[in-house]
Amino acid sequence: MNPVRSFPPSARPDAVVLLLGSMPGEASLKAGQYYAHPRNAFWPIMEAVLDIRRDLPYGERLAVLAERRIALWDVLASCVRPGSLDSSILGSTAVPNDFPGFFRTHALIRTVFFNGAKAEQAWKRSVAPSLPDLGLQLVRLPSTSPAHAGLSLQQKIDVWRAVTEAARQGT
Repeated sequence: MNPVRSFPPSARPDAVVLLLGSMPGEASLKAGQYYAHPRNAFWPIMEAVLDIRRDLPYGERLAVLAERRIALWDVLASCVRPGSLDSSILGSTAVPNDFPGFFRTHALIRTVFFNGAKAEQAWKRSVAPSLPDLGLQLVRLPSTSPAHAGLSLQQKIDVWRAVTEAARQGT
């Protein structure tokens, strides 16, 4: 099975917050867009907490995130994963993105939010051991994936409001 590959980061050098998923799912990879699955709650949550209309063209949604000084990326650059579920990622095949390089060019980032437990686990396993202490605040948020149905959309929105506050504090 061939590895799947993540997208480049969507980030400006003045970003103060980084949102990290684990690896884009099949729908996102096919569309070439972060969080393209129609049932993924990411863009509805961004609409609720950051007033980024989910019906805007994809490039405009990314631009508004960037204007708000919020970067978007994935922990993994590539991995072997049959299907779209994070639980299907074969750990031995996980290759992290270049975070030392990223943080050199995005030095204002102080808060990293993980979109779900798998992103946080991948960070702890594949990134944290080789990353110097940058004084980052690391926060796991509930996954926006349709596979994570333990919380209602409103409950997720309430928790994800922390992104707005972190971006506001960083400006």
